[in-house]
Amino acid sequence: MTSRVTFVSPATNASLRQARFDDGGSIDAAGQARARGAAGTLPAVARVVTSASVRCRETAAALGLDAAQSAETAELAGLDMGRWRGLTLAEVGAGEPEAVARWLADPASAPHGGESVEELCGRVRRWLETAQDTGGRTLAVVEPEVVRAVVVQVLGAPPAAFWRVDVPPLTATTISGRSGRWNLRIGHPLDPSEPHTDGS
Repeated sequence: MTSRVTFVSPATNASLRQARFDDGGSIDAAGQARARGAAGTLPAVARVVTSASVRCRETAAALGLDAAQSAETAELAGLDMGRWRGLTLAEVGAGEPEAVARWLADPASAPHGGESVEELCGRVRRWLETAQDTGGRTLAVVEPEVVRAVVVQVLGAPPAAFWRVDVPPLTATTISGRSGRWNLRIGHPLDPSEPHTDGS
């Protein structure tokens, strides 16, 4: 049984534009327009899952995904940033430079009191283990850090590689495979002029 999962990163909002740890804000007008313009470019899927964040739910809606099909999945939630939530990286860096340096250098570190990168990668790995037993196509609208964690897990890279992966807004990353072995296709833009394919 072959499973396919396409992960879509959310449309832009103020937090993404300002390098701010997600503060629960809505996607902006430009993000809404881009997502609506991309509606219909994704392949037909059997199920839709989302991160619980406002911007992921709104992106899914703007893409025209069936809300009745969609379910929030706790294991695909964004990285819990603890007391840094809602702050910009510059603000945190100015107030806690040593903590930021430790957080960026050590995937097991969580100086903000939330979740470490290692913990995020662990729960994404657990979700992938269940996804490999699900036939058909799944579409997941998830936070960029979840896509990073997926890439790290599929490639068998160390958690430190997490920061080496860039995930632009409204791009699709697709994995396909069986028996725990995944193939990876990353960074496909949701472009209405270029219909989405996954190489299958």
